[in-house]
Amino acid sequence: MFRNREDAALQLAKRLKALKLKDPVVLGIPRGGVVIAAVLARELGAELDVVLSRKLRAPYQAELAIGAIGEDGEVYLNSFAREVPGVTETYIREERDHQSAEIARRSKLFRAEKPPADVTGRSVIVTDDGIATGSTMLAALHVLGAQKPHDIIVAVPVAPPETLEKFRPRCSRVECLLTPSDFGAIGQFYADFQQVEDEEVVRLLRESRAPQKAVKTC
Repeated sequence: MFRNREDAALQLAKRLKALKLKDPVVLGIPRGGVVIAAVLARELGAELDVVLSRKLRAPYQAELAIGAIGEDGEVYLNSFAREVPGVTETYIREERDHQSAEIARRSKLFRAEKPPADVTGRSVIVTDDGIATGSTMLAALHVLGAQKPHDIIVAVPVAPPETLEKFRPRCSRVECLLTPSDFGAIGQFYADFQQVEDEEVVRLLRESRAPQKAVKTC
């Protein structure tokens, strides 16, 4: 159990400090993931940025992800997506358009504070406050892989073990503090799991704009 996101991020940072990183950049998936990313960036002396991907929600079950869409507009569906009641091609198209609009809104808001980081040739740490199905992270990894980073590290406080296996083919390393087999929801592993608002993400990006020297390079 973590006290809050900062506590989880500090524990995660201890593991990451042991790695050899090349000009690292930490990318958080908004919104909660950016709180984790800000702490990691501070502890590692790395650049902070966001990676924008959104889950595609199941009909009548907003917490269930049937897939995700990345900042590049490409859609990724879970293997079970079309078996979920109410999921049709029309529904997928409408949900895709809805989440694309949200990505565009967030891009306009967050990129006004900080232009996208150039990740080419760099160690990229991608994080969130936890992972359930992994669809959003997979979308983010696909977008990042096309930008030819030096390596990609998925670093999260908590995720079910079967979900972590989905990432290994698309990244160089996975770091996760808790891998419970009885995973229910991310919030169950935090004493304080308050919702993070856009204003908090904007503040964290604004405060991180001063250039920092990476702690570890190779």
